Amino acid sequence: MKIAFYAPLKSPDHPVPSGDRLMARQLVRTLQMAGHDVELVSGLRSFSATPEVPEDQENLAAGERQRIADHWHQQGVPDLWFCYHPYYKAPDLLGPDLCRQFSRPYVTAECSYSGRRNIGGWAQSQDKVLAGIHQAAVNIALTARDEAGLLQAAPEARVERLPPFIDASIFLARTPRPEAGHLVTVAMMRPGDKLGSYRALAAALARVTSLDWRLSILGDGPARAEVESVFSTLPSSRIRWLGQGGPQEVADLLSSGTLYLWPGHGEAYGLAYLEAQAAGLPVIAEQVAGVPEVVEQGRTGLLTEPGNDQAYAEAIAHLLSNRTERDRLAAGARRFVAETRTIEAAADRLDAILRRALETAA
Repeated sequence: MKIAFYAPLKSPDHPVPSGDRLMARQLVRTLQMAGHDVELVSGLRSFSATPEVPEDQENLAAGERQRIADHWHQQGVPDLWFCYHPYYKAPDLLGPDLCRQFSRPYVTAECSYSGRRNIGGWAQSQDKVLAGIHQAAVNIALTARDEAGLLQAAPEARVERLPPFIDASIFLARTPRPEAGHLVTVAMMRPGDKLGSYRALAAALARVTSLDWRLSILGDGPARAEVESVFSTLPSSRIRWLGQGGPQEVADLLSSGTLYLWPGHGEAYGLAYLEAQAAGLPVIAEQVAGVPEVVEQGRTGLLTEPGNDQAYAEAIAHLLSNRTERDRLAAGARRFVAETRTIEAAADRLDAILRRALETAA
């Protein structure tokens, strides 16, 4: 199939790294692995950080729709439009209209809808998201949480599940060599939930300073100064700041870790958890948002009560002090990703989902 791929929040070729960009890139690669011809059809970003949606947004979208239509008239029309992560801050202002104009199936992945966000201009954005959910030949949900939200908003919507996945090869290729007491965190440094997770992690670590540990943090971002301040009460010799790293640096760091720590406030699911588990690290996270979709309690890691720093600290202390339990979770984490969350498995499932959608739309 020839597939027009679009990500209104962040294009796969956006210069700023994030989990959203990573999943967009992985979906493109997954579609290509399944034998499809994928075109990044537009880099238009429809993101509105506040309910004050930019006044020129629709005019920009209209111009982009016309550009794409002209291109299709000249070069041929794709078999379907695949939109990744349309939601109230970043609706798809292109695909639904073009699919109606050219009689092509519309597909969403990781689309979400929340009635709580019907505020100001976001309400109109959500109307567009909801119309797209209804129009879609299939809405691909990556989590049970998103699936439930879609079906609550549009009970008749066509929804299928594709569990979060990663290209695990770079992590599975390395033999884990855990260093005693080596804790690892890989996360961007941004205001909001990311900074909140860093605060919770620092608070928990302050409760276990009597134990032998050191923390390596790989990440950077606009809130770096605030993150460093959060950890300033801990001994500086225990914290190693590594800055932003590429895939090789991430894989090398994870292969030397003994535990992966990240509370996960507001995480849709968290691909970094899957990377850590593929590398053989048990995860300690909070049982919040979409984290339980990628970390299995008691099998691949420990999930603690949200907002409970004491419980998080106790989980760290428990695994640092219990090698047998740590090794059991490490083996379970690596097996979980290798058996169920690889990009190869995702390519087969995604291809089957799209073929069923095309048959239904025909």
